[in-house]
Amino acid sequence: MMERDGRPASESVTLPEIAAIEFDAEAIAAAVRRLADRIARDYAGEPVLLIGVLKGALFFIADLARALPAEMDIVIDFLVVSSYGNADRSSGEVRLLKDTSSSVEGRNVVIVEDIVDNGLTLAYLERLLASRNPASLRTCVLLDKPYRRQVDVRTDYVGLVAPDTFIVGYGLDYQEKYRQLPYLARLHEWVFEG
Repeated sequence: MMERDGRPASESVTLPEIAAIEFDAEAIAAAVRRLADRIARDYAGEPVLLIGVLKGALFFIADLARALPAEMDIVIDFLVVSSYGNADRSSGEVRLLKDTSSSVEGRNVVIVEDIVDNGLTLAYLERLLASRNPASLRTCVLLDKPYRRQVDVRTDYVGLVAPDTFIVGYGLDYQEKYRQLPYLARLHEWVFEG
């Protein structure tokens, strides 16, 4: 459903906590299509294991998988890590809370992550999965936020470059809220004070 101003109804009314929409649903969808096109080209005729990092990459991996050609041999798996807890900054400590259920040995693996910020989580996941002898290992991130990098990480596929601010929506949360928003947005500072 469209509002009179041409924006989707879900984006025309924002929550009072939202300071600004950084990337609307159309920009996200275009980025996902670009990433799917590149992955499809790079793995033409090859099976791929997409490993989503929960909870943040839930919507991203679903949309990415649907954007890939139907004839591609795709398997989806998940793992869960924690580095933020309930804060708006990473603790710097990465913990594996749930491992994959599929073996990665001898497979083409693409880690699908919502955002790479300080790089610690992605570096941890690359080391963990590389130690399991995949045929290939690449990373696909929706948002690259390079401003606070603490470690060098390889990002093979990047959808969007995030501003240097805390972003919520499209899977990204603050204290488990706002994941369901169809856009990526910046919160008012007063949200973090309350």
